[in-house]
Amino acid sequence: MTTAVIALPVEVRAAAIVAVQAFTVFTKDDDPYEEHDWASFELGGQSFVWTIDCYDETRTYASKDPCDPDITTRVLTLMLAQDH
Repeated sequence: MTTAVIALPVEVRAAAIVAVQAFTVFTKDDDPYEEHDWASFELGGQSFVWTIDCYDETRTYASKDPCDPDITTRVLTLMLAQDH
């Protein structure tokens, strides 16, 4: 999570994490390729965004083959929409 999310009250952070874990409402507008790697939601008057990026084993560069778990590290980032 970004520093802006870390700065929120612990209760809000916890609720945001639960919202990410429970998220299932992917739409064609937000997820046209059906990759389920990005979404946004509202919680307690705040707009949040989360993304999943696929990196190489060192988390330095993009993975050469995101489908191969042996060479890919997936990183989910939770941020405030204003920081996106």
